[in-house]
Amino acid sequence: MAFRFPLSLTKGARPWIPCHVPFSQAQVALLRAQAHSYPARQQTRHANGYGAGPQSPNQVGPQPGQPQDPAEDSADSKKKQAVEWGPTLLKMFESAATTVVSLTVLGLAGYGYHRYYKYLVLQKMENAFKPGDPVLELAALGGEKPKSIVDNDENDDAHWVRLKEQQKIDAIVNGSDRGHYHLLIGEKGTGKSSMLLDAMQKVDGEGISMFEAHADPEIFRIRLGKALDYEFHEDYIGSLFSIRGPRDTTALLDIERAFNKLEKIALLRRKKVGKPLVLIINSTHLLRDDEDGRDLLELIQQRAEQWAASNLVTIVMNSDDYWVYERLKQYATCMQVLPVLDLPRGQAISALIRYRSRYYKEEPTPEILDQVYEKIGGRLSFLNQVARSKDMLRTCDKICRAEKTWFLNNCWILGEEMDDDVMDQQKYASAAMVLAKALVDQEKEQGSKYDPETGRILPQIPLHRARQVMTRADFIKDYDHINIFTIDAQAMVRADSVPMLNAFREICSEEGFEEHLQGTLDRISAIESLGRTREIVAKDLVENIYQIQGRLNKGDGLRVSIKAKEDDGMD
Repeated sequence: MAFRFPLSLTKGARPWIPCHVPFSQAQVALLRAQAHSYPARQQTRHANGYGAGPQSPNQVGPQPGQPQDPAEDSADSKKKQAVEWGPTLLKMFESAATTVVSLTVLGLAGYGYHRYYKYLVLQKMENAFKPGDPVLELAALGGEKPKSIVDNDENDDAHWVRLKEQQKIDAIVNGSDRGHYHLLIGEKGTGKSSMLLDAMQKVDGEGISMFEAHADPEIFRIRLGKALDYEFHEDYIGSLFSIRGPRDTTALLDIERAFNKLEKIALLRRKKVGKPLVLIINSTHLLRDDEDGRDLLELIQQRAEQWAASNLVTIVMNSDDYWVYERLKQYATCMQVLPVLDLPRGQAISALIRYRSRYYKEEPTPEILDQVYEKIGGRLSFLNQVARSKDMLRTCDKICRAEKTWFLNNCWILGEEMDDDVMDQQKYASAAMVLAKALVDQEKEQGSKYDPETGRILPQIPLHRARQVMTRADFIKDYDHINIFTIDAQAMVRADSVPMLNAFREICSEEGFEEHLQGTLDRISAIESLGRTREIVAKDLVENIYQIQGRLNKGDGLRVSIKAKEDDGMD
């Protein structure tokens, strides 16, 4: 029997293949049924993932014409889900591992940078105390040799004189004098800074740092950081590693941080060298006498007391004004005060002779030298100007005129015709004139004191009496600050210098000065009296006698009574 059936088991096969095979009727019916169900079974095989080709007898999977097993379907579904979740879990694990490794590396790098930065800060601060100091370098670049005041032996510096305080300052700066902190106090131009520079030069600035104070705490902070080579974490880049640096704070807290670092360096240095560090704060009087200035001065004193007791750091403060000493004295335990005064007459004249003979090849006569000393005294800054000038007496007169002009510009009085708007300024000026007159009168009464060794002794008044003379307690510190009067460490008030005392004499000896001063004082009293006076106006008065009684300051009020007027003809 010839029978045809479709066969597409191989690609490119003919769809109908004639066969001559003897089959029974039942076999023919079965073959036809299978031939008709072949496309459906092919779709099922493709859906189950089997290939479209003929299945070999050894192939694992459902055979054609056999129903699917539910257990096998469930297993295939689970395998398919496992295959789908596998790559996702792998990616999650890789991401987590990458994050952990990144954070670990970032943390280690940040911690390493933080430790390195702290080490670098201490290293830089330690280098700031090695030999050589910017202050000495600036003095050398400026062509100015520090005004070292050396012995009278014949050497290169024989044209200078040596102050008796130089040996003490040398011992402080080289570290042999320890256990204290020091306050150098004296008038402007007496040689305080010069002696400090000279002492630093002798040890080449080893273990010493010096900077200038300032009224603004922010500028004080910057100058302290420059002296200690400390940046206050301004160059810190820990934020790149998500490490937050010190928060933004005030200048006072930054100064406290700098002192903490300095204390660590001092501890290390004491183990190596055995000597304390020296921190010099020049021009401490420039700090303002207000809340911020007093807080800063208190912070410095607290550290100075602590470090002096432990021999870690010796703080040296240089001041022209008395208020710094008055403020520090309240809590001073280890403080030593070193007053620096004018040169005695013998040293001043000797210095002039040596300087003029060396640089001008001349020897001044004793008369000229006496006149120079009478005009400018032993102030080192004035002697330096006179010694370098061609005409010494003319320079002395110029200095005296400058001092007199400064005093008059700040404290001249306007007399009885002054306007009431300037009363506050005239109170300030008249108090200075009253004190200057008191010093001149004291000199006249006691006579001009002159010691053969120390020279002229300026008239002076105790501080409490000076306030009594002026009838004001607050002006004297301002006079000290503008270098009209000075207050020494023993609380004695005197003229700031010999030229200033000469100016006092000239002004007080002018004709009509006392009347002019008294007229100013009377005008001030009249203006104050007008401010305390109350005016009472009475209107529509009848012809009677009025009697007013009462005390306003006692709270009694006023009482007005009327008395009848008596007739002229009555007995």
